[in-house]
Amino acid sequence: MVDGTFELNDVSVAYSGETAVADVNLSIPGKQVLALIGPSGCGKSTVLRCLNRMNDEMGNATVSGTIMLDDRDIYAKDFHTAELRMRVGQVFQKANPFPLSIYENVAFGPRTKGITKKSELDDLVEESLTRAALWGDVKGTLKKNAFELSGGQQQRLCIARALATRPEVLLMDEPCSALDPISTQMVEETIAELKKYVTIVIVTHSMSQARRVSDRTAFMLRESSDKPATLIEVGETRMMFENPTDPRTASYIGGSFG
Repeated sequence: MVDGTFELNDVSVAYSGETAVADVNLSIPGKQVLALIGPSGCGKSTVLRCLNRMNDEMGNATVSGTIMLDDRDIYAKDFHTAELRMRVGQVFQKANPFPLSIYENVAFGPRTKGITKKSELDDLVEESLTRAALWGDVKGTLKKNAFELSGGQQQRLCIARALATRPEVLLMDEPCSALDPISTQMVEETIAELKKYVTIVIVTHSMSQARRVSDRTAFMLRESSDKPATLIEVGETRMMFENPTDPRTASYIGGSFG
């Protein structure tokens, strides 16, 4: 069954032979939002990049263990990264629209999949912009250059672009860190709607954002510079924030460090 479920078993990541993240075991249910929290340098983005093999682009990264997407090993030789990244989209910390029109930004992914019929592209563009809560703002100006949009609109355009290939999973690496509070609220409202269609994994430094948007939360920590980062605790978000089982989680959530 295809529902955007991830299963990580004993996943470790090393850069140039030095282990950065060790022994992560994590289940990510489909059609939910999982927040990855923890101090800077604790491996949150490293784990996120494993889920669509972005670490492959770094050249010096080695990933061990198994990562299953809907019961399929994403590091298997017959699972090509191009296919994986169509199924697992990503939105980055800083909005990065292409220097193209709004329409062409969203149509870019479907075109690479071989969709060329204008009516089909039109439908996908409208559907994706609607799900990203941007259609109402731009439906009359689709030929406008994407760089003419505000920062918050550009980030929602990048969400729409990722959605246009109809992925099962959407990865979000601090998508609101460069946005003002109003734009942040709009992105968070978009996330709440999107989980009806896709699984979402979001890296965030904001404890309040994690509480607002996620169903489950995973806390990661690197306890000293000579040790790799590890997954300390994962659970239902409300329980994690109100009654964490590990004292290190309680200290971090309570603001004692980080």
